Amino acid sequence: MSLSKPNRSAATITTTRVDPAPISGICVTCLDGCEGPCEIGRSALKGREMIYPQPFGKITAGAEKDYPVDFSHFNIQGTCVGAVGIEADSDKAVFPAVDCTTKLGADGSINMDFPVFTGAVGSTDIARINWEDMAAGAAISGVIVIVGENVCGMDPQSQIVKKRVVKSPEMDRRINTFKRWYNGTGGIIVQANVEDTRLGVPEYVIEKHGVEILELKWGQGAKDIGGEVKLKTLERAIQLKERDYIVLPDPRLPASQEAFKMGGISEFERHSRLGMVTEEGFYQEVERLRKLGAKYVTLKTGAYRPADLARALKFSSVAKLDMLTIDGAGGGTGMSPWRMMNEWGIPTVQLECLTYQMCERLRAKGAYIPPIAIAGGLSLEDHIFKAIALAAPYIKAVCLGRAIMTAAMVGKTHGRLLAQKAELEGRDLSKGYEGLFAVGSLLKERFGKDFTKLPPGAIGMYSYIDRLRQGLQQLMAGARKFALDYISRDDLVALTREAAEISGITYVMDSDREEIDKILG
Repeated sequence: MSLSKPNRSAATITTTRVDPAPISGICVTCLDGCEGPCEIGRSALKGREMIYPQPFGKITAGAEKDYPVDFSHFNIQGTCVGAVGIEADSDKAVFPAVDCTTKLGADGSINMDFPVFTGAVGSTDIARINWEDMAAGAAISGVIVIVGENVCGMDPQSQIVKKRVVKSPEMDRRINTFKRWYNGTGGIIVQANVEDTRLGVPEYVIEKHGVEILELKWGQGAKDIGGEVKLKTLERAIQLKERDYIVLPDPRLPASQEAFKMGGISEFERHSRLGMVTEEGFYQEVERLRKLGAKYVTLKTGAYRPADLARALKFSSVAKLDMLTIDGAGGGTGMSPWRMMNEWGIPTVQLECLTYQMCERLRAKGAYIPPIAIAGGLSLEDHIFKAIALAAPYIKAVCLGRAIMTAAMVGKTHGRLLAQKAELEGRDLSKGYEGLFAVGSLLKERFGKDFTKLPPGAIGMYSYIDRLRQGLQQLMAGARKFALDYISRDDLVALTREAAEISGITYVMDSDREEIDKILG
């Protein structure tokens, strides 16, 4: 059975005329005269534009490859005996008593009300449009939101002097939106890739805004190149080319300008450069950020080969980083080249299992192991439990990239529809929010007159996280684990021999054998 679906996908708005050959994805009978609805056919007309999911900038897109092992190949163990972290009393060991808070940072001083955070919300249109909802949602939920790469460089209103950013209204908006609703738990992280470092973004956000958490970025699980966006105007393409970004095709060339004018190309691509990691250079950059005033320094790495995972873990250990986020293949983004997202990198389950093995080696040496977060195609409470358990005790949080953005976008959409209806009917919008959102009355009591100022997407995100919390509490109570630190690998069973072999988690038919012998004699 083919695990991939080449040559046609909803993500590229392509299909085939008849059933495709499983390997190539080409129609079993490719007809001369067909207009070419497949990816190959559309590439014959639009070329490199077809590399990316579409409509670009308006969607998030997740890999559709069916990996041989994923989190569904594990089940969560339950028991009817005892309780860990609370008195084994039926009146006390109730699921609402489960503690889902977590701590990040080398000293454990970053407190989070729930162990999730957003993906990096960077410079794309979909990120910019939904920032207010996600930032406010993170702030009122007590979790972390991440400002992604290239925000200052992509800001049309940025003032750049001698190749250093001195003003960025868009970055200012990002940070101030979060601060407006911040309640003391969670936080805001600002990423810095190659372009951001060159522009002096860390200096800008630390000096102007007092940002405490800076994140170095090696990559993400959806692609192994720098970030990219599409540019719809010639003027914008030229502006970013002048800011020293890679822009394709070169908008300064007469041929490119003519192709754009005639409609042969409808957009330009802006790309970021590849980072070049060295051990000594990494330590120097971490130290530089700390001297600039960063209270916490974190690292985000992608689904690179296992040797690079070892580098990330070792370097983070030596530098005593405050968090390491490991992003597996199979997750999602709105920007990555579609075939790359499906066909490169180590899938999340395998990457996390390798992480566990490497952490055990470091622990045996007495090395410091930073709080680790896992990302890559996760969305609901069972994923959170399994991700924490699979590499316990090292996993302290989970990144929910597309999932959190989906909740925010749906909340925003229904808020807009409700506002339109309220305007037509001439009634108070806040009462509509209370009827629309399950958490509406709760948030109104909490925020009072400021309730109507909350972005509806933020309420949607809060509602989603509230659901995750209760779902996780129920799963944990069933496993009799009443705080996250008590979750262990023994709380999982592998449903297939292959999953057991990859993970070291006991195969379901072998689980509890020693205890069974003690019970039965």
